[in-house]
Amino acid sequence: PENTLPAFASGIAVGADWIELDLFLTRDGKLVVTHDRTTGRVGDRNLDVTQSTYAELLAVDVATGFRLATGKTIESCPPQKMPLLEEVLRLVMQQQQTRVSIQPKMDCVSAAVALVKSLKAERWVGFNDGNLELMVQVKQLAPEIPVFWDRGGQTDLVQDLRIAREQGFESLVLHYSGITPEKVRAIKSAGFEVGAWTVNDLALFEKLHREGVQRFYTDTPRQFLEKQATFPAPQ
Repeated sequence: PENTLPAFASGIAVGADWIELDLFLTRDGKLVVTHDRTTGRVGDRNLDVTQSTYAELLAVDVATGFRLATGKTIESCPPQKMPLLEEVLRLVMQQQQTRVSIQPKMDCVSAAVALVKSLKAERWVGFNDGNLELMVQVKQLAPEIPVFWDRGGQTDLVQDLRIAREQGFESLVLHYSGITPEKVRAIKSAGFEVGAWTVNDLALFEKLHREGVQRFYTDTPRQFLEKQATFPAPQ
């Protein structure tokens, strides 16, 4: 189930370079990992995350939606609680390959960066989102933490590259629908890593990889890593 500790452990186990999580702040100031502001899509009850305490959110089984969508039993897919950001960071810090990209879904960057620094987790962490204000905050608070700026398929690339250069971002990640070889070359020539979101088709992955895309957001990392292993070695 998405945004749960088993999901993150699975991402680490398959060898993903990064796992991504979504972040909210609860009413009592806890940094919790969940994609939506409300729990109705993934859980067995519908609460507003920002208006609930963490104790209240712990009563929600956030594996419910996944179990229903996949036809799994409660034995094969046990109940899951909404994890704290700290729990995910401590999990990731137990190994050396996989890092975690934090996507803030509200203005909680300062609290997240403070937690990362308190755990000395900077080298395991990056941030990504399309919200420029939030991504600028990351660089203001922790210039050493990489920022992967998410953009749409038809974004103004010239303007985006100027902003990314001014703010010290590391990567531009475009929606796959707008990626062209010319855009890939422009982003790389400007000194940035080029990424694509969200790619779940293997043929599209292979095409974009050939065109020079370096960073892929996907829901199927195991398949992509297996496919990548068959690609010719770079010359």
